[in-house]
Amino acid sequence: MEGDISKVLHWFDNEPSLWFVLTSSVHGDSHLSYTRVVVITGEGRMFCAGADLIAWNKRSEAGLLGDEGESIISDTDGFGSISRRYSSSKPMIAAVNGGAYGGGMELIMNCDLVIAGENAKFAFPEVKRGVVAIQGGMRSYLLWNIDHLIGTTSNLLASELLLLGRTITATEAAIRFGFINQVVPDDQVLQTALHWAADINANSPDAVQSTKRALLLANRIASVEDVVVAHARSKETIRQQTSTNIKEGLKAFTEKRRPVWTNPAKL
Repeated sequence: MEGDISKVLHWFDNEPSLWFVLTSSVHGDSHLSYTRVVVITGEGRMFCAGADLIAWNKRSEAGLLGDEGESIISDTDGFGSISRRYSSSKPMIAAVNGGAYGGGMELIMNCDLVIAGENAKFAFPEVKRGVVAIQGGMRSYLLWNIDHLIGTTSNLLASELLLLGRTITATEAAIRFGFINQVVPDDQVLQTALHWAADINANSPDAVQSTKRALLLANRIASVEDVVVAHARSKETIRQQTSTNIKEGLKAFTEKRRPVWTNPAKL
């Protein structure tokens, strides 16, 4: 499934005229329908259970485990081709319909928005199995480690998840840990995510992608000033500032009408 997701996302990222939603299930099938935002969800009782520990154990018993550090480093897109993905400037929404464990949590941490069902569960259980959330789990620590900016101790929440490995509810994830945007009834998860995608879809694609690039840069660069400089020089921002869409947005505002966006130029 990871290979299939990688191929679809690469296609999605690199073709400006293609705006699709990817709905992928834990059973390995994928469905495509038209929109401008990626939505990833699961099927049945699981969003994503993470790595296959049974297969991992078989490799261990066969003596096939070793130092996998270099292969992890070279896998720049991470678990499921999403958890460390940095190349995409198009928005991604996680529609969490069930359990999200290990790699499933790492996928969520690299999505732009997260909608969860009221019975969804979340955990980084790696430490309970002798493994580590190495494909993006530490992103939660980095995202929450902002004491010097807002005077909180939210990095402690990331430590709690990563070191205890305990399971939390959707309500806890939203209210206490703050990595869920909205909790909805289970049967409204995908519908809500698609509504949010439609709201994004109504905005300028150039402005959306430039904004997404700024968010990605902020996750990688500690200095606000460095983020501003890198963002201003990014291909997405240069395109946005010279695009027909910025002209259309300004003109539509002055004419008091809804803007008509066009596909952005290929980067």
